[in-house]
Amino acid sequence: MDHAQRLAVFEKADLYVVITSDFCAGRPPREILGKTLATGVKIVQLREKALSGRDLYHLALEFRRLTEAAGALLIIDDRLDIALASGADGVHLGQEDLPLDVARRLAPDLIIGASTHSLAEALAAEAAGASYVNIGPIFATRTKPAMTPLGPEAIDRIAPRLKIPWTTMGGINLANIGQVVARGARHPAVMSAVTGAADPGAAAAALRQVILAGGGEKII
Repeated sequence: MDHAQRLAVFEKADLYVVITSDFCAGRPPREILGKTLATGVKIVQLREKALSGRDLYHLALEFRRLTEAAGALLIIDDRLDIALASGADGVHLGQEDLPLDVARRLAPDLIIGASTHSLAEALAAEAAGASYVNIGPIFATRTKPAMTPLGPEAIDRIAPRLKIPWTTMGGINLANIGQVVARGARHPAVMSAVTGAADPGAAAAALRQVILAGGGEKII
């Protein structure tokens, strides 16, 4: 697929699940992936910061095989080289990773996501060629304990200024996902709310149900 085709799949998707072995409650990431895909999730990110390049490549190949069979997008965290080598659909870059404009030049057909923590960062990422930006962390999260949560109100400040798709992440779970969905979040991203759940498939299905129902919460 080219960039436009991949982005079309992204736009039609809802829940965005990030999988890392550190938050899989001792279970293999592949097991969590299979249960997640079985619920109809169409965006998955592989996030493994501690693996060697070789091990990450082989895991990415397994993830690619399973996501492709399910018609789901595979995004690789940080590593553009692994995304390209494994045939993934995209890469997600942080503020300290490869510059977005360089990534776009090297991988014109890939989805390129960007982590942003303010309106200025979000607009800069859009201008540099990001396919989508992530707004976060929304709530307190174990993955970024040193960062002050932006709060769901940040969506109101940032999202209306963007011309590209956006996601939200950081401490989102079944108890609070309605707060971001009610503010227009169509692709809330979660990690431990699915990967750490006793039944990852049931957790993903419940989160998807809230998104598809539009949140059901009033913004005060």
